[in-house]
Amino acid sequence: MSSDDATLLALDQGTSSSRAIAFSRQGELIALDQHPFEPIYPASGWVEHDPEVIWATTLSTAREVLRRLTEQRRHVTAIGVTNQRETTLLWDRRTGIPLYNAIVWQDRRTADTCRKLQEAGRESEVIEKTGLRLDPYFSANKLAWILHHMPEARAAAAAGQLAFGTVDTFLIWRLTAGRVHATDVTNASRTALFDIRRRCWDEGLCELFGVPMQCLPEVRDSAGDFGVTAREVFGKALPIQGVAGDQQAALIGQACFAPGDVKSTYGTGAFLVLNTGQRLLRSGNRLLTTVAYQLKGETTYALEGSILSAGATVQWLRDGLGLISRAAEIELLAQSVADSGGVYLLPAFTGLGAPYWDPDARGAIVGLSRASGRAEIARAALDSVVYQTRDLLDAMAADGLGPAQLKVDGGMAQNAFFLQRLADILAVPILRPKMAESTAFGAACLAGLGCGLYDSLSDITQLWQADVRCEPRSDPAVRDHEMQGWRAALQRVRSG
Repeated sequence: MSSDDATLLALDQGTSSSRAIAFSRQGELIALDQHPFEPIYPASGWVEHDPEVIWATTLSTAREVLRRLTEQRRHVTAIGVTNQRETTLLWDRRTGIPLYNAIVWQDRRTADTCRKLQEAGRESEVIEKTGLRLDPYFSANKLAWILHHMPEARAAAAAGQLAFGTVDTFLIWRLTAGRVHATDVTNASRTALFDIRRRCWDEGLCELFGVPMQCLPEVRDSAGDFGVTAREVFGKALPIQGVAGDQQAALIGQACFAPGDVKSTYGTGAFLVLNTGQRLLRSGNRLLTTVAYQLKGETTYALEGSILSAGATVQWLRDGLGLISRAAEIELLAQSVADSGGVYLLPAFTGLGAPYWDPDARGAIVGLSRASGRAEIARAALDSVVYQTRDLLDAMAADGLGPAQLKVDGGMAQNAFFLQRLADILAVPILRPKMAESTAFGAACLAGLGCGLYDSLSDITQLWQADVRCEPRSDPAVRDHEMQGWRAALQRVRSG
């Protein structure tokens, strides 16, 4: 088989669905299968997934794509894995059975624990070592909760009987039939247990959160050997050659390889990631410092801002309020009015992420009048994501890294009205790529680097092409007025 016929399989395990996507070496999408699933909400602010559903949907989508590739007489060269980050699992090494449901990145159950550690003055140590904050968002507190609430779990973990992992690690374990317990640097950097400067698990952080180091996975480069799939999984042994958390995978899929390059992915949440090169930059404006990727032992860092509810806000309008029957309807509904009529929707369903970091904030709709209707609320919902993005770009600019343009991807990026609103409020050009599947494509690119199909990042840069470019066209005075209204509304849901 020539390199031109090579096929890369990306397993993209997200918050609301599992997907498998096959790409050619030239970056063409060959086959895709997707299986949505429902989260579990055991209590207010709690969000879980059934680990067996994560595994079953990953397996079924991958097998379906492999079936289609067989029909096309194409063969997979390597697998790349990308995943919802921070979501936490703990399982028995002997049986592979999780002790508890996966606790999802959105989950807020550990807010009180985080607050107590903050009051004890421990946040500075966490920020210094990990680039993260003391927030329920990250894996360490979730893992500590499972260890505390499952009978004898902590002793079993200390004895080496249990394995911790984010979703990538769990999938790799299952794909290799328990032969590989590993993660990559990007996922490790989101746990609050990993020192991003020394690039290793930190004993002091593990002690702080009460996590036995014996349960932690091996940390590897983002492109390289993560074992081969067991023959009983796909009927053949396929090499796993690339792994990255979903937002870092999207950064790679968007070819953001130069310092200052920035992308924003609009999925369940929204995440701005700005490449800072080999410079580990500490934000003075409550952004996160994280690992962008690590290749051949060389680490590239990034600044990140996290919006906890983006597409989830649209889903709430559909499923919670019944204002729309399909997510795609929101574009026409929002466009049907000149503005929101002073309505602001604050989507703090599970608190607020960067740059606010308020786990106790809760959602609200403010500014309602008798004239307010479905269209005004729909527009306010889209605008809430736009305004939060502006707050993140302002924070980046205050850190001295105001971007000249923003590359976007994810489901909401298919909404032309939303893209123009982004350009108008952010006052920078917005670029959407021809390859809409940036996250999965980034995972495939890592697998291509890992197996030698691509020689360098420049090979990936040459595959990136713009599809849509939106230029700012709003009056700056109008833009500033809208942002003042947003920030005033925001104060009404803040807990502090």
